[in-house]
Amino acid sequence: MTLDEQMEVFLRGTAEVISPEELREKLRRADQEGRPLRIKLGVDPSAPEIHLGHTVPLRKLRQLQQIGHQIIFLVGDFTGRIGDPSGRSETRKQLTEEQMAINAKTYTDQVFKILDREKTIVEYNSHWLGALTFSEVIQLAAKTTVARILERDDFATRFAENRPIGLHEFLYPLMQGYDSVALKADVELGGTDQKFNLLMGRQLQRDFGLEPQICLMLPILEGLDGNQKMSKSLGNYIGIDEPPAEMYGKTMAIPDDLMLKYYELVTDVPMAEIRSIKSGLEKGTIHPRDAKMRLAREIVTLYHGQEAALEAEEAFKAVFQQGDIPDDVPEFSLAPELLDENGHIWIVRLLTSLELCASSSEARRLIRQGAVSIDNVKQKDPEALVKPHAGLLVRVGKRRFARLI
Repeated sequence: MTLDEQMEVFLRGTAEVISPEELREKLRRADQEGRPLRIKLGVDPSAPEIHLGHTVPLRKLRQLQQIGHQIIFLVGDFTGRIGDPSGRSETRKQLTEEQMAINAKTYTDQVFKILDREKTIVEYNSHWLGALTFSEVIQLAAKTTVARILERDDFATRFAENRPIGLHEFLYPLMQGYDSVALKADVELGGTDQKFNLLMGRQLQRDFGLEPQICLMLPILEGLDGNQKMSKSLGNYIGIDEPPAEMYGKTMAIPDDLMLKYYELVTDVPMAEIRSIKSGLEKGTIHPRDAKMRLAREIVTLYHGQEAALEAEEAFKAVFQQGDIPDDVPEFSLAPELLDENGHIWIVRLLTSLELCASSSEARRLIRQGAVSIDNVKQKDPEALVKPHAGLLVRVGKRRFARLI
């Protein structure tokens, strides 16, 4: 590819690049030297399930992999024991080594639904961070200041509000930055919420006599609620391992004004087609429902195949279009105390809380009879746990509906 063509691939869908001029120069020199750029993405497997929000940088990695660059997928099995404080209003719960190992295994299995396993280097930052002596940690900590760390909005806010900040949290950006030193990264990817950590990598690379990496920041993907970052803990996510019908139904629940962003960030639809869809929506020649159904079909196809996507669409039509769902479905919110420590609710309790069943015994009976569906998925187990999310639609029989807000 020409330099301009490569730059177009690098910059598509990005929110910010530090800096485009340095990236062009790196690409020019790499081309002269006949070598690929080393491109790093670090992920702390704090939860085992990958959702569409996680796939935004992974899909960018795949694009760069396809044009010949070396992808390094870094599992933060050491940093994950601290937990990234980015965007957090409180200290994360620390995970054990065993929890991290289980999550990491599940996570990497899902990653290769997107990346080419044979062309991806997988690293674990415990290999070098775990080997640092206390003296070396002190030397690393001496490379920045408390004032610099407190420039972070999340730390500054917590400090101003007199909320606790663990000393170990101050070390997190240093450790992520040191990963870039250890890997000699040319480019590091991350969300816009990772800007401070990515810049720390540039600073530490300079301190260690290396050429500073390019920071390639990607937009944050909002979840089903249309407001907050997609997150499993918030229940507003679409997991890439979810059943096709559930994935399709959840996609149909996203706000209309997010459709084009989803098209660009989580599908393979060419930009020219996306621009055409945008024009059709603006002119009224494309119905928003039809555009969203195509979006749902594209997403399900990526992870389950075309046949499963078409089956999910037919099932959706049968329930939601031919099932005559009313426009004024009652809306409910759930009290936090109804959820367990993992954010789930017992299906029977969900039905009684939403006033769809008068008693637990009625709820159990209707579930066993196949009269209950959640997001177009028929429920058969009265002991099942449900993960609530904004837009979740519960149906009992032909005429009873409720939607979560």
